[in-house]
Amino acid sequence: MRDHRKALPRAGDAPVSLRGRAAEDASPTQTVAELRDSAAGCRACDLWRRATQTVFGEGPAPADVMLVGEQPGHEEDLAGRPFVGPAGRLLATALEEAGLDRRRVYVTNVVKHFSWEPRGKLRIHKKPTIWQVRACRPWLMSELDVVRARAIVCLGATAAQALLGRGVRVTQSRGQAIPSALAPYAFATLHPSAVLRAPDEAARRAAMERLVSDLATVARLLAGGPR
Repeated sequence: MRDHRKALPRAGDAPVSLRGRAAEDASPTQTVAELRDSAAGCRACDLWRRATQTVFGEGPAPADVMLVGEQPGHEEDLAGRPFVGPAGRLLATALEEAGLDRRRVYVTNVVKHFSWEPRGKLRIHKKPTIWQVRACRPWLMSELDVVRARAIVCLGATAAQALLGRGVRVTQSRGQAIPSALAPYAFATLHPSAVLRAPDEAARRAAMERLVSDLATVARLLAGGPR
């Protein structure tokens, strides 16, 4: 069992009143379902105050691939499930085109509550702070232990830097295996929301091709690598 104690939030990362019970509630010996139940009451940072609910990961354990995004969005916050909104639907298409069986993929996020700010009647995505990411880290580390994925794919910079190091740049590292003790293979690629945010159809098509290409690289490695 990997020892992630050094990865837990440190005193000072968040106000004492907000740190909650994440570290002691997250146990690597639990199942995904048990972790999800424990995380439902997490108060380790302040994001729970404005979120509808905790959005935990879901999928098989063990899994071929563990996809890690930044945080749930508006639709995920309401549904209580990861990657069910527009980015999730695009991701499902990309997985299919890349030859990865969605049924063998575990999906989750670095942060388990929706971070947002109001814009009229809309709830607009707000990037989580470093200490919010750290506060949620015990849950993610416990998921890693339970899921035991053959490959970890970080979707976007927040996930890549949280798991693979602050120096990782998705634009430079995407599509290449990154050495990591967390799994036999680790990768970083763009988040599917980046495809949706592209300024025009040509840019969206090019971004989608990059995402599919990176996921196809993972599929090829898993097809020929250790099981």
